[in-house]
Amino acid sequence: MASAPAEAQIPGVCTGHFVNPITDVCWGCLFPFSVGGLPIWPGDKPDTPNPALPVCLCGTPVPRIGISIGFWEPSRLADVTMKPWCFVNLGGIRIAPGLTVGQKQFTGMSAIGGNNENTGGWQIHWYMYPLISWLELVTDFACLEVGGVDIAYITEVDPLWQDSELTTIINPEAVLFNNPIAIAACAADCVASTVRLPTDPLFWCAGCQGTMYPLDGNIAAQWGHVQGSRLALEKFAFKLHREGVLWGSLGDAGLCGYYPMPIMRKSQYRFQLTNPIPGTFGIEACPPIGAATTLSGAAKVVPAIGEDMGYLVWRKRNCCLL
Repeated sequence: MASAPAEAQIPGVCTGHFVNPITDVCWGCLFPFSVGGLPIWPGDKPDTPNPALPVCLCGTPVPRIGISIGFWEPSRLADVTMKPWCFVNLGGIRIAPGLTVGQKQFTGMSAIGGNNENTGGWQIHWYMYPLISWLELVTDFACLEVGGVDIAYITEVDPLWQDSELTTIINPEAVLFNNPIAIAACAADCVASTVRLPTDPLFWCAGCQGTMYPLDGNIAAQWGHVQGSRLALEKFAFKLHREGVLWGSLGDAGLCGYYPMPIMRKSQYRFQLTNPIPGTFGIEACPPIGAATTLSGAAKVVPAIGEDMGYLVWRKRNCCLL
Protein backbone atom coordinates (compact mmCIF):
# COMPACT_ATOMS: atom_id res chain seq x y z
CA MET A 1 0.00 0.00 0.00
CA ALA A 2 1.49 3.28 -1.07
CA SER A 3 2.03 6.04 1.48
CA ALA A 4 1.22 9.68 0.95
CA PRO A 5 3.49 11.77 -1.29
CA ALA A 6 5.80 14.37 0.16
CA GLU A 7 4.33 17.31 2.03
CA ALA A 8 4.23 20.78 0.59
CA GLN A 9 2.65 24.10 1.39
CA ILE A 10 -0.57 24.61 -0.51
CA PRO A 11 -0.86 27.89 -2.39
CA GLY A 12 -4.05 29.53 -3.51
CA VAL A 13 -6.87 31.55 -2.10
CA CYS A 14 -9.70 29.90 -0.17
CA THR A 15 -13.01 30.39 -1.99
CA GLY A 16 -16.63 29.67 -1.24
CA HIS A 17 -19.91 31.20 -0.14
CA PHE A 18 -22.30 30.76 2.76
CA VAL A 19 -24.91 28.11 2.04
CA ASN A 20 -28.32 29.67 1.63
CA PRO A 21 -30.67 27.17 3.32
CA ILE A 22 -33.45 28.06 0.91
CA THR A 23 -31.93 28.59 -2.53
CA ASP A 24 -28.83 26.36 -2.25
CA VAL A 25 -30.68 23.24 -1.08
CA CYS A 26 -32.31 20.65 -3.32
CA TRP A 27 -35.58 20.29 -1.42
CA GLY A 28 -36.70 17.64 -3.88
CA CYS A 29 -34.02 15.40 -2.33
CA LEU A 30 -36.30 14.94 0.71
CA PHE A 31 -38.28 12.43 -1.32
CA PRO A 32 -39.39 9.69 -1.69
CA PHE A 33 -41.44 9.87 1.52
CA SER A 34 -43.00 6.56 2.42
CA VAL A 35 -45.35 5.02 4.97
CA GLY A 36 -44.41 1.40 5.33
CA GLY A 37 -43.61 0.13 1.86
CA LEU A 38 -45.92 2.62 0.15
CA PRO A 39 -44.33 5.78 -1.35
CA ILE A 40 -46.69 8.64 -0.45
CA TRP A 41 -44.55 11.26 -2.25
CA PRO A 42 -42.44 9.29 -4.77
CA GLY A 43 -40.12 12.03 -6.06
CA ASP A 44 -37.62 11.45 -8.87
CA LYS A 45 -34.76 9.94 -6.83
CA PRO A 46 -34.16 6.23 -6.19
CA ASP A 47 -35.01 4.99 -2.71
CA THR A 48 -33.75 2.25 -0.43
CA PRO A 49 -36.11 -0.57 0.61
CA ASN A 50 -38.50 0.41 3.39
CA PRO A 51 -40.14 -1.80 6.02
CA ALA A 52 -43.18 -3.40 4.42
CA LEU A 53 -45.61 -2.91 7.30
CA PRO A 54 -46.98 0.56 8.06
CA VAL A 55 -47.24 -0.29 11.78
CA CYS A 56 -44.18 -0.58 14.03
CA LEU A 57 -43.50 -1.32 17.67
CA CYS A 58 -40.90 0.46 19.82
CA GLY A 59 -40.24 1.46 23.38
CA THR A 60 -38.93 -0.01 26.60
CA PRO A 61 -39.98 -0.98 29.16
CA VAL A 62 -43.50 -0.23 27.86
CA PRO A 63 -43.96 -1.09 24.17
CA ARG A 64 -45.57 1.58 22.01
CA ILE A 65 -47.16 1.31 18.58
CA GLY A 66 -46.33 3.80 15.84
CA ILE A 67 -46.31 4.41 12.09
CA SER A 68 -43.31 3.33 10.02
CA ILE A 69 -42.09 6.19 7.83
CA GLY A 70 -39.12 6.67 5.52
CA PHE A 71 -37.61 9.91 4.24
CA TRP A 72 -34.32 11.60 3.37
CA GLU A 73 -32.98 14.11 5.87
CA PRO A 74 -30.33 16.83 5.32
CA SER A 75 -28.12 16.18 8.34
CA ARG A 76 -24.51 17.23 7.73
CA LEU A 77 -22.50 19.79 5.77
CA ALA A 78 -18.96 19.22 4.56
CA ASP A 79 -16.09 21.33 3.24
CA VAL A 80 -13.87 19.28 0.91
CA THR A 81 -10.75 21.21 -0.03
CA MET A 82 -7.09 20.77 -0.90
CA LYS A 83 -6.28 23.97 1.03
CA PRO A 84 -5.86 23.31 4.75
CA TRP A 85 -8.08 25.30 7.11
CA CYS A 86 -10.23 26.58 4.24
CA PHE A 87 -13.84 26.71 5.40
CA VAL A 88 -15.69 26.68 2.10
CA ASN A 89 -19.28 26.66 3.32
CA LEU A 90 -18.58 29.47 5.81
CA GLY A 91 -17.95 31.93 3.02
CA GLY A 92 -14.51 30.80 1.90
CA ILE A 93 -12.66 31.99 4.99
CA ARG A 94 -9.28 30.62 5.98
CA ILE A 95 -8.63 30.15 9.69
CA ALA A 96 -4.95 29.35 10.15
CA PRO A 97 -4.23 28.32 13.76
CA GLY A 98 -0.48 28.29 13.19
CA LEU A 99 -0.20 24.49 13.28
CA THR A 100 1.89 22.51 10.82
CA VAL A 101 -0.46 19.52 10.80
CA GLY A 102 -2.45 19.00 7.64
CA GLN A 103 -0.19 21.26 5.57
CA LYS A 104 0.31 19.05 2.56
CA GLN A 105 -0.92 18.35 -0.92
CA PHE A 106 -0.51 15.91 -3.78
CA THR A 107 1.44 17.75 -6.42
CA GLY A 108 0.87 17.38 -10.11
CA MET A 109 1.44 13.98 -11.62
CA SER A 110 2.97 10.76 -10.43
CA ALA A 111 4.29 7.93 -12.58
CA ILE A 112 2.82 4.55 -11.61
CA GLY A 113 3.55 1.56 -13.80
CA GLY A 114 4.74 3.82 -16.57
CA ASN A 115 1.44 5.75 -16.73
CA ASN A 116 0.90 9.29 -15.51
CA GLU A 117 -1.94 9.64 -13.00
CA ASN A 118 -3.31 12.68 -11.24
CA THR A 119 -3.31 12.50 -7.46
CA GLY A 120 -5.04 14.59 -4.82
CA GLY A 121 -4.92 15.27 -1.11
CA TRP A 122 -8.12 16.57 0.52
CA GLN A 123 -9.08 17.94 3.91
CA ILE A 124 -12.65 17.82 5.23
CA HIS A 125 -14.55 19.91 7.74
CA TRP A 126 -17.69 18.18 8.98
CA TYR A 127 -20.59 20.25 10.31
CA MET A 128 -23.66 19.26 12.28
CA TYR A 129 -26.45 20.58 10.06
CA PRO A 130 -29.95 19.35 11.04
CA LEU A 131 -31.48 21.72 8.54
CA ILE A 132 -35.18 20.91 8.86
CA SER A 133 -35.33 21.23 12.65
CA TRP A 134 -32.93 24.20 12.60
CA LEU A 135 -35.24 26.13 10.27
CA GLU A 136 -38.24 24.92 12.30
CA LEU A 137 -39.97 23.84 9.12
CA VAL A 138 -41.63 21.01 11.04
CA THR A 139 -42.39 21.02 14.76
CA ASP A 140 -43.10 18.12 17.11
CA PHE A 141 -41.70 15.61 14.64
CA ALA A 142 -39.70 13.20 16.79
CA CYS A 143 -37.99 11.48 13.86
CA LEU A 144 -35.88 14.55 13.01
CA GLU A 145 -32.43 15.19 14.42
CA VAL A 146 -32.46 18.39 16.47
CA GLY A 147 -29.78 20.98 17.23
CA GLY A 148 -27.95 23.83 15.60
CA VAL A 149 -25.07 24.30 13.19
CA ASP A 150 -21.69 23.33 14.64
CA ILE A 151 -18.27 22.17 13.43
CA ALA A 152 -17.93 18.56 14.54
CA TYR A 153 -14.74 17.26 12.85
CA ILE A 154 -11.63 18.77 11.26
CA THR A 155 -9.32 16.36 9.45
CA GLU A 156 -6.24 18.60 9.62
CA VAL A 157 -5.70 17.49 13.22
CA ASP A 158 -6.41 13.80 12.51
CA PRO A 159 -3.14 11.89 11.83
CA LEU A 160 -5.06 8.89 10.48
CA TRP A 161 -6.46 11.08 7.69
CA GLN A 162 -3.01 12.22 6.57
CA ASP A 163 -1.10 8.94 6.30
CA SER A 164 -2.12 5.92 4.22
CA GLU A 165 0.01 3.55 6.29
CA LEU A 166 -1.08 4.83 9.68
CA THR A 167 -4.74 4.53 8.74
CA THR A 168 -4.40 0.72 8.53
CA ILE A 169 -5.05 0.85 12.27
CA ILE A 170 -8.74 1.30 11.50
CA ASN A 171 -8.90 -0.51 8.13
CA PRO A 172 -6.57 -3.55 8.37
CA GLU A 173 -8.81 -5.42 5.92
CA ALA A 174 -7.74 -3.06 3.12
CA VAL A 175 -4.96 -5.45 2.08
CA LEU A 176 -7.59 -8.08 1.19
CA PHE A 177 -9.11 -5.84 -1.46
CA ASN A 178 -5.91 -4.55 -3.03
CA ASN A 179 -6.05 -7.00 -5.94
CA PRO A 180 -7.29 -6.92 -9.54
CA ILE A 181 -10.36 -9.08 -8.91
CA ALA A 182 -11.69 -6.90 -6.08
CA ILE A 183 -10.99 -3.73 -8.03
CA ALA A 184 -12.65 -5.10 -11.18
CA ALA A 185 -15.83 -5.76 -9.18
CA CYS A 186 -16.14 -2.00 -8.66
CA ALA A 187 -17.15 -1.63 -12.30
CA ALA A 188 -20.47 -3.31 -11.46
CA ASP A 189 -20.88 -0.96 -8.50
CA CYS A 190 -20.25 2.01 -10.80
CA VAL A 191 -23.11 0.94 -13.06
CA ALA A 192 -25.47 0.20 -10.16
CA SER A 193 -24.72 3.52 -8.44
CA THR A 194 -25.29 5.49 -11.63
CA VAL A 195 -28.47 3.71 -12.67
CA ARG A 196 -30.07 3.44 -9.24
CA LEU A 197 -28.27 2.77 -5.91
CA PRO A 198 -24.82 1.51 -4.92
CA THR A 199 -24.24 -2.16 -4.20
CA ASP A 200 -23.83 -2.34 -0.42
CA PRO A 201 -22.18 -5.81 -0.35
CA LEU A 202 -19.31 -4.33 -2.42
CA PHE A 203 -18.42 -2.11 0.53
CA TRP A 204 -14.80 -1.63 -0.58
CA CYS A 205 -15.95 0.05 -3.81
CA ALA A 206 -16.77 3.73 -4.29
CA GLY A 207 -18.45 3.05 -7.61
CA CYS A 208 -17.23 5.22 -10.47
CA GLN A 209 -14.96 7.20 -8.13
CA GLY A 210 -12.61 4.30 -7.37
CA THR A 211 -12.03 2.30 -4.19
CA MET A 212 -12.75 3.20 -0.58
CA TYR A 213 -9.44 2.03 0.86
CA PRO A 214 -7.40 3.42 2.47
CA LEU A 215 -9.78 5.50 4.60
CA ASP A 216 -7.86 8.76 4.32
CA GLY A 217 -7.68 11.88 2.20
CA ASN A 218 -5.03 10.64 -0.22
CA ILE A 219 -6.53 10.09 -3.68
CA ALA A 220 -4.28 7.96 -5.86
CA ALA A 221 -6.24 8.47 -9.09
CA GLN A 222 -8.03 11.77 -9.58
CA TRP A 223 -9.42 13.08 -12.85
CA GLY A 224 -11.34 16.10 -11.69
CA HIS A 225 -12.28 18.14 -8.63
CA VAL A 226 -15.81 16.75 -8.43
CA GLN A 227 -14.69 13.13 -8.68
CA GLY A 228 -11.76 13.62 -6.30
CA SER A 229 -13.74 15.52 -3.70
CA ARG A 230 -16.64 13.07 -3.79
CA LEU A 231 -14.29 10.13 -3.32
CA ALA A 232 -12.62 11.88 -0.37
CA LEU A 233 -16.01 12.55 1.22
CA GLU A 234 -17.16 8.98 0.62
CA LYS A 235 -14.03 7.64 2.29
CA PHE A 236 -14.47 10.06 5.16
CA ALA A 237 -18.07 8.96 5.78
CA PHE A 238 -16.88 5.33 5.83
CA LYS A 239 -14.11 6.33 8.27
CA LEU A 240 -16.62 7.93 10.65
CA HIS A 241 -18.72 4.76 10.56
CA ARG A 242 -15.66 2.65 11.30
CA GLU A 243 -14.80 4.90 14.26
CA GLY A 244 -18.36 4.73 15.62
CA VAL A 245 -19.09 8.41 15.01
CA LEU A 246 -21.79 7.76 12.39
CA TRP A 247 -24.42 5.05 12.86
CA GLY A 248 -27.03 3.33 10.76
CA SER A 249 -30.44 4.90 10.30
CA LEU A 250 -32.20 2.94 7.55
CA GLY A 251 -34.20 -0.26 7.28
CA ASP A 252 -36.08 -2.21 9.95
CA ALA A 253 -33.13 -1.84 12.32
CA GLY A 254 -33.43 1.94 12.22
CA LEU A 255 -37.12 2.20 13.12
CA CYS A 256 -36.52 2.58 16.85
CA GLY A 257 -33.26 4.53 16.71
CA TYR A 258 -29.73 4.59 15.35
CA TYR A 259 -27.64 1.42 15.41
CA PRO A 260 -23.90 0.61 15.02
CA MET A 261 -22.76 0.29 11.40
CA PRO A 262 -18.95 -0.20 11.29
CA ILE A 263 -19.18 -1.17 7.61
CA MET A 264 -21.04 1.68 5.99
CA ARG A 265 -24.05 0.93 3.81
CA LYS A 266 -23.42 3.27 0.92
CA SER A 267 -27.08 3.48 -0.03
CA GLN A 268 -27.78 5.40 3.20
CA TYR A 269 -26.32 8.65 1.79
CA ARG A 270 -26.69 11.19 -0.98
CA PHE A 271 -24.22 14.04 -1.50
CA GLN A 272 -25.48 17.35 -2.91
CA LEU A 273 -23.01 19.95 -4.13
CA THR A 274 -23.29 23.35 -2.39
CA ASN A 275 -19.99 24.98 -3.48
CA PRO A 276 -18.82 26.40 -5.78
CA ILE A 277 -22.05 25.95 -7.78
CA PRO A 278 -24.99 24.38 -5.92
CA GLY A 279 -26.76 21.44 -7.50
CA THR A 280 -30.37 22.15 -6.61
CA PHE A 281 -32.54 20.54 -9.25
CA GLY A 282 -32.71 17.65 -11.66
CA ILE A 283 -32.12 13.95 -11.25
CA GLU A 284 -28.38 14.57 -10.83
CA ALA A 285 -28.82 17.07 -7.96
CA CYS A 286 -27.98 14.67 -5.12
CA PRO A 287 -26.50 11.47 -6.55
CA PRO A 288 -25.76 8.46 -4.34
CA ILE A 289 -22.29 7.35 -3.37
CA GLY A 290 -20.36 6.05 -6.37
CA ALA A 291 -22.53 7.52 -9.11
CA ALA A 292 -20.79 8.78 -12.24
CA THR A 293 -19.90 12.48 -12.17
CA THR A 294 -20.23 12.99 -15.93
CA LEU A 295 -23.54 14.83 -15.58
CA SER A 296 -23.61 15.89 -11.91
CA GLY A 297 -20.09 17.32 -12.17
CA ALA A 298 -20.49 19.15 -15.46
CA ALA A 299 -19.88 22.92 -15.22
CA LYS A 300 -19.64 22.71 -11.43
CA VAL A 301 -16.03 23.93 -11.05
CA VAL A 302 -14.69 27.39 -11.83
CA PRO A 303 -10.93 27.25 -12.60
CA ALA A 304 -8.73 29.04 -10.05
CA ILE A 305 -11.58 30.85 -8.27
CA GLY A 306 -13.95 27.96 -7.64
CA GLU A 307 -12.06 24.75 -6.92
CA ASP A 308 -12.95 24.38 -3.22
CA MET A 309 -15.91 22.05 -2.84
CA GLY A 310 -18.82 21.95 -0.42
CA TYR A 311 -21.48 19.28 0.04
CA LEU A 312 -24.76 18.81 1.86
CA VAL A 313 -25.09 15.26 3.17
CA TRP A 314 -28.54 13.68 2.90
CA ARG A 315 -29.17 10.62 5.07
CA LYS A 316 -31.93 8.02 4.65
CA ARG A 317 -34.02 7.69 7.78
CA ASN A 318 -36.51 4.98 8.64
CA CYS A 319 -38.35 5.82 11.81
CA CYS A 320 -41.25 4.64 13.93
CA LEU A 321 -43.35 7.75 14.43
CA LEU A 322 -44.99 7.20 17.81
